Amino acid sequence: MEPLWKLTYLLEPASVTLILTAVAVTFASALRALNYGKEMERNRDFSEASITLDRSQALMIPLASSCSLLLMFYLFASVSHLVTAFTAIASASSLFFCLTPYATYVKSQFGLVDPFVSRCCSKSFTRMQGILLLVSVGIVCAWLVSGHWILNNLLGISICIAFVSHVRLPNIKICSLLLVCLFVYDIFWVFFSERFFGANVMVSVATQQASNPVHTVANSLSLPGLQLITKKLELPVKLVFPRNLMGGMVPGSNAVEFMMLGLGDMAIPGMLLALVLCFDHRKSRDALSPMDASFSKGHKYIWFALAGYAIGLVTALAAGILTHSPQPALLYLVPSTLGPVIFISWTKKELLELWEGPGPNSSDKAHLMEV
Repeated sequence: MEPLWKLTYLLEPASVTLILTAVAVTFASALRALNYGKEMERNRDFSEASITLDRSQALMIPLASSCSLLLMFYLFASVSHLVTAFTAIASASSLFFCLTPYATYVKSQFGLVDPFVSRCCSKSFTRMQGILLLVSVGIVCAWLVSGHWILNNLLGISICIAFVSHVRLPNIKICSLLLVCLFVYDIFWVFFSERFFGANVMVSVATQQASNPVHTVANSLSLPGLQLITKKLELPVKLVFPRNLMGGMVPGSNAVEFMMLGLGDMAIPGMLLALVLCFDHRKSRDALSPMDASFSKGHKYIWFALAGYAIGLVTALAAGILTHSPQPALLYLVPSTLGPVIFISWTKKELLELWEGPGPNSSDKAHLMEV
């Protein structure tokens, strides 16, 4: 156990930036999920409706994640090029999804004309979308060439936001099942996997760097500028911040060391935040009187969940500093986010409503009739 004064390392620029970024990304993911749902409902575009998890899918996620973790642990060197290519495609599509609302806002504010260019997969493709696609692909290409940590974080953030927007939880019952399963999953693979597999599987996979296929191709073709292309890549499945960010550094650490936070430690709590944010929005929309609306506006579950996330994240980082060992972040994040939501909803006598989720509304019934 390290002395308590070492908790001052949490004030290092890298630590503060990591905490603020994670909290902002988690909230932004929930907000984008809410706006995306309203956009789909407004446009009645059910062809791109998000996936709502049921009980069996919630149980399968930890099992599928465990299989993927073992696959990456044993075969990462063999499949790293394939994983990098798949990640690049996912990053480009996620970045396109995240930039689209800003492009739409700019277009509406300045009254820009956005003519249709073509139709792809029964959907209209406009000039603005073409520009966004080129920008997204360009950023991914810049990441493939440079491997810079800022571009890595940008792509990782876009993947997290897109995931939370498209994969939803219907109620607290399914949410609790998923979070408890992932709570056990994270603890096992961080604390106990070494007993069974001879190494800490989670840490080994999280710290692996992928071979850069762009460098491999350029090297085989003897292309000029090979020295400018990075050989290894940090995949955008985690946020990374150099410990010497803005000159700050933990004593004894290497200048190239990074602080890391997995995307799952933002995306999974982000799904809970998206659920309670949609609940808050629905309660405010359905308020019968101005007094009810003002009451619900001052007691939104999103703020309790977001504050709990920040506290859980700081606790996880503090535990890592004090124990000088990797910590499963969900060990702290699940109780600190799910606990306040369940307790506050119980005191407000809204737990049953949150537990079972909303009944089908008119738009859902119309969609079912169309199907």
